[in-house]
Amino acid sequence: MPRVVHFDISADQPERALKFYTKAFDWQFSKWDGPFDYWLIRTGVEEEPGIDGGMGVRSNPDAGITSIINVPSVDEYAARVVAAGGTILAPKQAIPGVGYLVNCKDTEGNGFAIMEDDEYAA
Repeated sequence: MPRVVHFDISADQPERALKFYTKAFDWQFSKWDGPFDYWLIRTGVEEEPGIDGGMGVRSNPDAGITSIINVPSVDEYAARVVAAGGTILAPKQAIPGVGYLVNCKDTEGNGFAIMEDDEYAA
């Protein structure tokens, strides 16, 4: 069963947001070594329940916090999202060295993303 495995925060000023979440929640940030500016967020220790996330520069004015659901195939699950009444907001995109991502919206207008792990994504 696909699970939420990551969250993504969109920020107009990532450095400002980083300071906020560090001060408010003691989250730890580390710069991702990838092809675009992105920070990985550690929200706690592995022994405790919860998930970690990431933060990047806001790509559109409606972007906020997005839950990311891990699926075995974004193509298959994108079709399932549409069949269930959801919408695909952005086509499949590769995140190099990580996998494939598809941004979606549910029947209530809530945004989320589905992610297929693939270290060879390019």
